[in-house]
Amino acid sequence: MSHHHLQPDELKKRLWDEVEKARFGMLGLSGGEPRHMQPMTAFTDKNQNAIWFYSKKTSDLARETGGGHSAMLCVMAKDMEFQTCIAGALAEDKDPAKIAEFWNASVAAWFPEGKDDPDLTLLKLTPTDAQVWISRGGPLNYAFQVAKANITHTTPDIGGVGEVRLS
Repeated sequence: MSHHHLQPDELKKRLWDEVEKARFGMLGLSGGEPRHMQPMTAFTDKNQNAIWFYSKKTSDLARETGGGHSAMLCVMAKDMEFQTCIAGALAEDKDPAKIAEFWNASVAAWFPEGKDDPDLTLLKLTPTDAQVWISRGGPLNYAFQVAKANITHTTPDIGGVGEVRLS
């Protein structure tokens, strides 16, 4: 697969924009026993270099999250032109200001007792780095590039890949 390497500053901005726009990703802990990743709603705070998740304290993810436990968040844009896997430290952080900042009707549906629900906690992902893939032209361009590569005996030219340092 042919890739163009993308500029770090452009990637960092695009990464934050895409995660904020996608809002959903698969979050999981890394290391130790294998665990399945879980779909979570991501709330970004690029000024704090943090991604926040509302969780029930009783969830597997919250119970297994220790101080600075390593985690991965994978996000794929709906248009399939952007994918990322973000690595970082995941820790419980019940900051009342953050609970209030991101609170909305979707979150409230999961916590019937509101912001003071005893089972409510926040998980804070402090990203360290990310791998980013950006495709051009979506699925149609991908199909064209694969067909062209097979005819010309070359590899598909579908976009770029890059590493982003976040801490």
